Amino acid sequence: MSQPLSTLQAATLELPFKAPFDWPRLLRFFAGRATPGVEAVEDGAYRRAIDWHGDGGTLCVRLHPRRRCIVATIDGDAAAHADALAAPIARMFDLRANPAAIRAHFADDPWLAPLIEAAPGLRVPGAWSGFELVVRAIVGQQVSVKAATTIIGRIVQRVGERIEGHAHDGTAWRFPTPAALAAADLANIGMPGKRVAAIQGFAQAVATGAVPLDDPTVDATALRAALLALPGVGPWTVEYVAMRAWRDTDAWPALDLVLMQSITARDPSLVRATQQRQRSDAWRPWRAYAAMHLWNEIADKAGAARGG
Repeated sequence: MSQPLSTLQAATLELPFKAPFDWPRLLRFFAGRATPGVEAVEDGAYRRAIDWHGDGGTLCVRLHPRRRCIVATIDGDAAAHADALAAPIARMFDLRANPAAIRAHFADDPWLAPLIEAAPGLRVPGAWSGFELVVRAIVGQQVSVKAATTIIGRIVQRVGERIEGHAHDGTAWRFPTPAALAAADLANIGMPGKRVAAIQGFAQAVATGAVPLDDPTVDATALRAALLALPGVGPWTVEYVAMRAWRDTDAWPALDLVLMQSITARDPSLVRATQQRQRSDAWRPWRAYAAMHLWNEIADKAGAARGG
């Protein structure tokens, strides 16, 4: 059932950050993983449909042309919650990062220091919804970023909710709710049966409250364990979600193929994840930023959204 989106309300937030702030690479990461119909990157801005305590709207985020802040515009009924939305938007765009502290930590590392010099304001892109992020991560298992985007778009079209009268086609859909996704018919969606079962089992766990994924009051260690216990959810997914949704600066997806290859390319004696651990442990407590810089190096070379 479609629901109309009120466009009578609007609110604007200016949210500061510590420079440098690599807005182009942040947008590139989001653009490569944007869920069709729900979110879009265009004209130097990030847009998505949002819901906050039952009120819908559209979020548009741009870089301020002069000041050290991003400008977040909220249209629709969700604008009434602008003050409450400041924190999740700041988390999503990693505004609380301290580039100077991160740079200082890696200053003597022969691998990371050059990467940080090349991209000193690189952020760890967050996520509007941990639920969406896990669904996307499971969909993306063993397929390319592009293929995952295609499949997630099909899921939105089949199970999501179209927003009536929405002015922007690129964000005119609400992502499926956990309950809707758990009960949906995902036959012929383009995924193996085991992966469909993993997504629906995860959605059911979130819908019933067994895995309170987006509850900031829940202990992160317990949440990690609960997520890892679900069929089809492995350590990579948990660490990736910890990086992007839970803002764990030390999260490290050790089994990520691109990260493993990047380390081995620098030291051929480090082939297995267990062998690489000592090297990656030297990057604590900022391993999430090390991962981003290693991913970004590949993306810069390829000119594409590789990594994560």
